[in-house]
Amino acid sequence: MCLIVFAWRPGHDLPLVMAANRDEFYARPSLPLAEWEDAPGLYAGRDLEAGGTWLGIGPHARFAALTNIRDPRQPPRGRSRGELPVQFLCGSLGPEAFLRDLAQRAGDYSGFNLLLGDREQLWLLNSRTGMPQQLTAGLYGLSNAYLDTPWPKVEKGKALLGECLAAPQIPSLLDLLHDGQQVEDARLPDTGVGLNTERVLSSIFIATHSYGTRASTVLLVNADGSSTLVERSYGPFGARLNEVWIER
Repeated sequence: MCLIVFAWRPGHDLPLVMAANRDEFYARPSLPLAEWEDAPGLYAGRDLEAGGTWLGIGPHARFAALTNIRDPRQPPRGRSRGELPVQFLCGSLGPEAFLRDLAQRAGDYSGFNLLLGDREQLWLLNSRTGMPQQLTAGLYGLSNAYLDTPWPKVEKGKALLGECLAAPQIPSLLDLLHDGQQVEDARLPDTGVGLNTERVLSSIFIATHSYGTRASTVLLVNADGSSTLVERSYGPFGARLNEVWIER
């Protein structure tokens, strides 16, 4: 997943409002959002190549989301990052304890950001810093670097989310995730992937013949622990495939 914008408001009637895009090669097989047969109570999309997920919810109002760290120089590691949200959602450790344990073995994985929590607390681990961080109330953006790295797509996504927060509506949140406007060259970050690729990756929604936004996901968590999780999936060139709603 390459962009997550979210508002964290402990004590609010709607403590978490999250909108996220997963960008991936279309050839990589995956299943849409559903309850996993081998993990009752876990609701998420599923990567069929490695078996993990990028965003999901589990029992006891737990949620987790993952982004990779973009760095073409990093060597591949043996374990799939997609297993990390699954481990938390299916486990019993709280967010802080899980991330402190994970920090000791983060070197088993290529670079990642893991965002997880429940209706009372929200934590983040960036594997480059190695330090679990509890997030306070605020509006945040996370892509393939650090929390709130000011890439144009992160800044724009946060601004669009901020406009929706007075009365968050799922259609409006899905619409903000479908913004395909690319950024002018002078504002592009340099992440080592070349100018043409930086252009393609600069928009909130990506649509090419081989790589793009595979899923747009909205998660609303209520103060009582109930939640709404919606996933809209796409194929090559941004062709819309289906939409799944989960109410828990």
